[in-house]
Amino acid sequence: MEFEAVSPVRAYERIVEQIEQAVLSGRLRPGERLPGERDLMAQFGVSRSTIREALRVLQAGEVIRSRPGDPRGPEVLPASPSSLRKSLDRLARAETLGLAELVQFRMVLEGSAYQLAAELRTQADLAELHAALDAMTSSLDDYETFSRADVRFHDLVARAGRNTLIVVCGKVVRGVVLDLIEGKLASAADREALMRASVAHHEEVLRAVADGDGPRAAHLARRALFDHYAEYVTADERVVLEHLLD
Repeated sequence: MEFEAVSPVRAYERIVEQIEQAVLSGRLRPGERLPGERDLMAQFGVSRSTIREALRVLQAGEVIRSRPGDPRGPEVLPASPSSLRKSLDRLARAETLGLAELVQFRMVLEGSAYQLAAELRTQADLAELHAALDAMTSSLDDYETFSRADVRFHDLVARAGRNTLIVVCGKVVRGVVLDLIEGKLASAADREALMRASVAHHEEVLRAVADGDGPRAAHLARRALFDHYAEYVTADERVVLEHLLD
């Protein structure tokens, strides 16, 4: 058995871990202040440069807001969709996650999102979905406009489910998957035919959502993702995705 060499853990990383854990556990609440740099240096037993590096990382992660020279100390920030999106994006782009896992997650997530939308949508939600679908239908000669309307349709369905985590996770994972594979429509020789097929699919989805048919909406979401991405994964991975179609 052979092991690879490891990098020593830096002191600022341990400081970041402790402060993040204090925030997650509720010992530090949004709006509260961390001690000043001098007090933090004494508590952690490190140099000013180490404290500043830890504060820089925490601020980049939107855990705190730190202003140089502020005598009140760094402010703990409330959790936000923006900070969650950044963390999820880093995770989704990690090399340990393959395309098949990301597509599988999208099938699970969007299937649930579509089912919730069918059960919780309002008349205002349906009106916005109809508008997004109309925008897709009227822009078959303009791929960029069509794509924006397509993305908006998906976002509206997720929002209709009234779950912020589903909305944020859906946006992140969809973006990563699309980045990993060049858009099928963008490079297809029969692009207009594929766009028309996409419109037909979205019409089916909208009917299911409007009818309150959650299982039907969920199935349509998973089926469309499988049909679009199955060719990009291995045969063994495709079998795993097929289990989500029933």
